[in-house]
Amino acid sequence: MKAIRFHRYGPPDVLALEDVDPPVAGDDDVLVRVRAASVNPLDVHVMRGTPYLLRMMFGLPRPKSNGLGGDMAGRVEAVGKNVTRFRPGDEVYGGRGLAAAERCSAFAEYAAFHQDGMLRRKPVNLTFEEAAAVPVAAITALQALRDKGRVQAGHRVLVNGAAGGVGTFAVQIAKAYGAEVTGVCSTGNVHLIRSIGADHVVDYTREDFTRVGRRYDLIVDNAGNHPLTAIRRALAPKGVLVAVGGPVKGRWIRPFLGQVKLPAYSLVVSQAMRPMLARGNGDDLAVLTGLIEAGKVTPVVGRTYPLSAVPDAIRHLAEGHARGKVVITV
Repeated sequence: MKAIRFHRYGPPDVLALEDVDPPVAGDDDVLVRVRAASVNPLDVHVMRGTPYLLRMMFGLPRPKSNGLGGDMAGRVEAVGKNVTRFRPGDEVYGGRGLAAAERCSAFAEYAAFHQDGMLRRKPVNLTFEEAAAVPVAAITALQALRDKGRVQAGHRVLVNGAAGGVGTFAVQIAKAYGAEVTGVCSTGNVHLIRSIGADHVVDYTREDFTRVGRRYDLIVDNAGNHPLTAIRRALAPKGVLVAVGGPVKGRWIRPFLGQVKLPAYSLVVSQAMRPMLARGNGDDLAVLTGLIEAGKVTPVVGRTYPLSAVPDAIRHLAEGHARGKVVITV
């Protein structure tokens, strides 16, 4: 089969389309013919091997697993003898989950998944490309809002970085929970954020949401472009900041300091500052399937690339201004 492989860390040029043996499904596994996959920031970090501490998980001095890609949608090709949840021909979507990211290899014609993992039947109202855009980004948005932010109906929620992969899902999921949603994006994405349900849109090229006097019960920050002192100005006295993403500065310890800094900061202020690390699981994917099939959440696919152009797709995502999700057709 054709698959994207890399044998050393580095820029997108280290990625190559190779002929490799297809995976073998074990007794509890599902073999999927991949029809589409999507790109996540984790793919960029694994490819580069930075921050360097990640190499303790992904391999020293070179990657111990040569595949990339954690999200996919496709059709079941075969199942192991113990599999009861799926049958050949089923249309499915999902991935290996963030906890097993070092084994992800969805940028390929075939991939194998455990039947009890992050794998569910594809929503009937989505194409394969749309379905592949869902798993990691949408689960991250769901857990940020529901688990970390404890969003409730009537909450004033601001999504910073609303036009990206996680952001477009966060806007829609917050609305599905009954929140009043403000999205922050650039001028070119204002119409998009309004079209997916935001009650208010802030164009960050014209207005700084931390300086206009509005306060929010929950801020989901995907951009990481404001200091905590500024974010606090936009939070209600008992508001919650959930820090999802942003620029990764430094190659060693510095990118991980926020995991410690935010909880420590919460000890001396009235607001809650919470770092976010999503955990992929099938139950949350099932929740998202329900929201999607009810018409409350629709994936936003920005650009699509063929499997052979994965290096270009990752290069585009790494530039930091991708709109919605970047999807690979297989």
